Amino acid sequence: MEQPLSLDGYHPDEHDDDAVAFRVRVTAHEQEIPLHHHRKGQLILALHGGITCEVAAAMWMVPPQYAVWIPGAMPHHNRATANARLCFLFIEPGALAMPEQCCTLKVTPFIRELILKLAECQTRNPQRDRLVQVLFDELPGLPVEPLRLPVSAHPKIRMMVNFMAAHPQQNRTLAEWASQLAMSERNLSRLIVKETGLNYRRWRHQLQLIQALHMLVDGKNVQQVAQGLGYDSTTAFITMFKKGLGQTPGRYLDAL
Repeated sequence: MEQPLSLDGYHPDEHDDDAVAFRVRVTAHEQEIPLHHHRKGQLILALHGGITCEVAAAMWMVPPQYAVWIPGAMPHHNRATANARLCFLFIEPGALAMPEQCCTLKVTPFIRELILKLAECQTRNPQRDRLVQVLFDELPGLPVEPLRLPVSAHPKIRMMVNFMAAHPQQNRTLAEWASQLAMSERNLSRLIVKETGLNYRRWRHQLQLIQALHMLVDGKNVQQVAQGLGYDSTTAFITMFKKGLGQTPGRYLDAL
């Protein structure tokens, strides 16, 4: 049974189950869970639509077939797209060796089905215990994907992120942003490196990779994605994608 995004009635810190999962749904409007934390680690799996998680000056935009892992006690807030369908998996600290930092994981179909099956089993019984054990055998092997976008609370960086996320086709240059923000190009370049650890080109490409995955999984072809991200040629987009993720968009989709 699907639960509302707020998971009314369930509080992770009040339960000591090794693992518990919930299927959740989002209304026709985008929903946000404000900054919070809990003792249990949380794996957020996108089934349809997507979810954005912000943790410790970084943003993870998670498309379908991926999940974001948030270690226990780490403050975070989540924003889900309208009509998204998600699955939340809570894991008790010490029950399983998982990454100590927030990260994006590529979820195999087998693990996806295990988590969904667990979401149907809310009563503790031997069958459920065996399901959890199989899931714990498989989870540590999931590959970590580079879908992290460094962000910061600096108002100018935040303005840039919000604009680029809302208008991916408007591929502004650093000089255009400097003019928009009433700064010199050199000072803006230094600010971006200081706040994100990346130069403007790499930072913008990282956001475009995440946006490209959303579009591809949503059914758009490579040419449509290239146009949607403001590229003059499909070849230039493919080159950027392959440099960032190690393979072409077509091969990446084949592996989903």
